Amino acid sequence: MADLYAELGVARGASEADIKKAYRKLAKELHPDKNKDNPRATERFSQVTRAYDILTDKDKRARYDRGEIDEEGNPKMPFGYGGGGNYGGGAGGFRGPNGEEFEFGEDQEGISDLFEGIFGGMRGRGGGARSGGGPFSGFRRSRPPQKGADVGYRLDVSFEDAARLAGQRVTLSSGKTLDIKLPAGVEDGTKIRLAGQGQAGPGGNGDALVTIGIRPHRFYRREGDNIRLDLPVALDEAVLGGKVRVPTVDGAVMLSIPRGSSSGKVLRLKGKGFTGKGGQRGDQLVTLQVDVPDDPELAAFLESWGGKGKTNPRADLGV
Repeated sequence: MADLYAELGVARGASEADIKKAYRKLAKELHPDKNKDNPRATERFSQVTRAYDILTDKDKRARYDRGEIDEEGNPKMPFGYGGGGNYGGGAGGFRGPNGEEFEFGEDQEGISDLFEGIFGGMRGRGGGARSGGGPFSGFRRSRPPQKGADVGYRLDVSFEDAARLAGQRVTLSSGKTLDIKLPAGVEDGTKIRLAGQGQAGPGGNGDALVTIGIRPHRFYRREGDNIRLDLPVALDEAVLGGKVRVPTVDGAVMLSIPRGSSSGKVLRLKGKGFTGKGGQRGDQLVTLQVDVPDDPELAAFLESWGGKGKTNPRADLGV
C-alpha cells in the first residue's frame, strides 16, 4: 500500500479538515455502490478509507508519522527477545526465548552476528573467540502466516436511526450484505469491527472496519445524549396554554404548554434523546418560540388594552 498521504492526495502536513475534504471527494467517486463492475475502484475505496481512519486518529497519525506503524495500522516491531523460554529444538530447528521458531538454513550470513549480540554468543568461557560459526550460525526465523488485510468502509446513517440505535445494513466489497447493530453511545466517527470480513490471507481473513457517519438533521440538534428542538407556538397557545403535537425521533407526541409561556422557555421530554454508553437514553429539550402574528385586530386590542398590568421584561438587565 502506498503512503497514506499519497493515497488521499494530500501533503504530509495537511490539516484534519483537508484530509476529510479529500476523503469525501474520493469516497464519492469510488464507493462500491457506484462501481459494482469495477473491482479496482472498490479496492481503492478500501485503501483510502483505511488511510482516512488512521490519519484522522491523532494518536495513530502521530505513530505513523514516527514510523511506528505501517499503512495498515500494524506495529513495525524490531526483532527482539525476552527472558525465559525454551531454547531447545529438534535436529532441524531452534526455539528462541519468546517462542520464535528458527530453522537451519544456508546463505544466512549475518544471522550468526545477530545471535552473538543477543545470546552473548560466539565466545568461549575463557574469553577467546570460538572458531567457526558457533552453534547459532545459519538460522532462519520462521514467521507465522499473516492474516489478510483489514478493509475500511464508511456507513452514513440518519440522525433518527443513530438516536434509536436502529439496525443497519452494510454491503461489503465482495457483494455480501451484513446486518449490523449500532452500539450504545454511537457518535459521528464511531468504528465498528466486523471480524473475519476483510481480505483473505494465509493466516485467515482480516476484518472489516466500518466508520459510522451521522447525517445532520434539518431541525434537531444533538447536545451530548440530549436532543435540542426549537418549537414554534402560536400566541394563543403560549398565553392560554394547552397541548400541542411535537416531533421526536420516535414519532410525534403531545406536549403540554404551560399557561403564560414566553419564547425561550425550555420543556423536557424524557427518554427521547440518544442512547448513552451506559444504555440510558437522554432527553429531548424543547425551546418554545412564540409566533406573534401581524394581525390588525390583535394590534387594535393591544392599543386599547394600553398595557394594563404591564410588567417590565427587561428589569433584570437594569433598563
